[in-house]
Amino acid sequence: MKRAFSTVAALVVATVLFSQNAANQFVLDAAKVGAPIQPTMYGLFFEDINFAADGGLYAEMIKNRSFEFPQSLMGWKAYGNVEVLTADAPFDRCPHYVRFAPADHRDKHTGLENEGFFGISTREGEAYRFSLWARAVDGDKATLRIEMADPSSMGETQITASATIDIAGGEWKKYTVELVASQTVVKGVVRVNLGSAATVDVEHISLFPKQTWRGRENGLRADLAQALADLNPGLLRFPGGCIVEGTDLATRYQWKNSVGAVENRPTNENRWNYTFAHRMFPDYFQSYGLGFYEYFLLAEDIGAEPLPVLSCGLACQFQNHDMSAHVPLSELAPYVQDALDLIEFANGDTSTKWGKLRADMGHPEPFGLKFIGIGNEQWDAIYPERLEPFVAAIRRAHPEVKIVGSSGPNSEGEQFDYLWPEMRRLGADLVDEHFYRPESWFLAEGNRYDNYDRRGPKVFAGEYACHGNGKKWNHFNAALLEAAFMTNLERNADVVHMTSYAPLFAHTEGWQWRPDMIWFDNLNVARTASYYVQQLYATNHGTHTLRLLLDGRPAAGNDGQNGLFASAVVDAQSGEYIVKIANVSDTDQPFDIAIKGLKKRQTLAAGTVVTLHCSNPDADNRVGEPEVVSPKTESLSLSGQNLAGTIPARTFQVYKVKVKNE
Repeated sequence: MKRAFSTVAALVVATVLFSQNAANQFVLDAAKVGAPIQPTMYGLFFEDINFAADGGLYAEMIKNRSFEFPQSLMGWKAYGNVEVLTADAPFDRCPHYVRFAPADHRDKHTGLENEGFFGISTREGEAYRFSLWARAVDGDKATLRIEMADPSSMGETQITASATIDIAGGEWKKYTVELVASQTVVKGVVRVNLGSAATVDVEHISLFPKQTWRGRENGLRADLAQALADLNPGLLRFPGGCIVEGTDLATRYQWKNSVGAVENRPTNENRWNYTFAHRMFPDYFQSYGLGFYEYFLLAEDIGAEPLPVLSCGLACQFQNHDMSAHVPLSELAPYVQDALDLIEFANGDTSTKWGKLRADMGHPEPFGLKFIGIGNEQWDAIYPERLEPFVAAIRRAHPEVKIVGSSGPNSEGEQFDYLWPEMRRLGADLVDEHFYRPESWFLAEGNRYDNYDRRGPKVFAGEYACHGNGKKWNHFNAALLEAAFMTNLERNADVVHMTSYAPLFAHTEGWQWRPDMIWFDNLNVARTASYYVQQLYATNHGTHTLRLLLDGRPAAGNDGQNGLFASAVVDAQSGEYIVKIANVSDTDQPFDIAIKGLKKRQTLAAGTVVTLHCSNPDADNRVGEPEVVSPKTESLSLSGQNLAGTIPARTFQVYKVKVKNE
């Protein structure tokens, strides 16, 4: 029989202490409850990279819906008599629209065909909400015919759903119809055809699944949003990292452009469209349909604290080496005001300008913003000198809001060593550390936070992932090393208050960066092994740390610890003790955990063990094969005051046990 994997067979629960010469002797001190674990400890970092927003989490299916890409008809095929206009547009920040005029022949047609994001994919029997803004030129009545189609169909017709919209009057109005797909199509299109002899102006053509997350009209893709909710995150950082900076300041993410009526949010060039010449997507833009209001709603929906990050006036330093690319200090005031206005948008009374806008958008109650990040991966003196006026202004106006600064793009080195003291000097509440590193780094950093200054700013491990040496793709071994490293984060919860893996999403046909936590195509989603590692921590984070030692030292993969990493917490609400163990070695490891501090008549009661393992360390879940790796939960029968067993090679386990009085 393959060792496919019965933890019950591998696990031996001891009722008495193992002999003193047994390997891997742990001691868990249940009497000394340690630091509280912050609700924000395990969170999410969302960035619009890999088509994570438009074409991903944001459920809009039409590309370039408002004709605002630099090439106005990018994403569209025009036929017949189609003209792009700007005069007398209905939306001042989205001035382009199209005019359909008759093709002047019975058997010719005027219209547009949209390719969507890697195709317009529909499921048989599902409903889709189509909408557009239109007016009949000269006030004449006109008709539009809307079609979902499969150009590769071998059937008698390409059309899989259709509807007619009657346009009445010369004023701009919104029209909506529902389309029900007659079949499943992966690479479909949407066509908007002029169906009468009258001329029609059309703007903001949109298609959403009817079933979005929480049923919202300008909503999120339900399966992807559910994957986020299932992580039980305590934090949502948005709108990203490098896109906050922009390739240049003109293309930085500007939150004020992402709120208000969705039809009037201007298009922005995505920082990631040209960044990698070997993986270029020149049609990658941001509609801002997924904007700051929607991010705040998502955070509220999934029970996470929102952490917006704003530009500090520095364009991406990797891409700009001339100071002329950045805002002079003397011109930084509008950027500081953006931060103050954002806090007002999130928390302000409805009598305030930005609080009223939030209310007008549908959320009169404040979002309760507690954190704000200023800058992303900036470095050198130009960063703290720009951060300083933000700190002063926010402290003066909103002392209750905590400020997140940055330690730069590296996990150590000259820039890192310079910025940490600067963050202390400026009084940042948290410092954002980033580490995309190979296996050797994750194995060597098991004690990283054990000796951090307990009095300084707290740590936000804001972007991290194990990038395999020569294996820069998702695979189980990388996830296992992340699990091992996270025992160090958890053990030092008095220093580490926030963490988030990155990047979060990747489209199988539109990625620029990997590994990523969640992969998807237009119809399917795959949760990776790294996803399950994050989920196991976030759903088992407990309320307080407990001291857990292996041979008198923290279990951090140190010499003589046989590749074991471990941490322990207690949940004050449930009374459960939770122990996480990662075995990164190639050998099964027996262990014995003696629980000190229990009363004489207290013994272990029944518990559970969750196991994450894959026999092939190079394998992982992917679209089409979403269950190669998944957690397995089994019950434990326990007695005595010791938990003992064997953790198989290359395995991560989470033990949850309770204590009872005999």
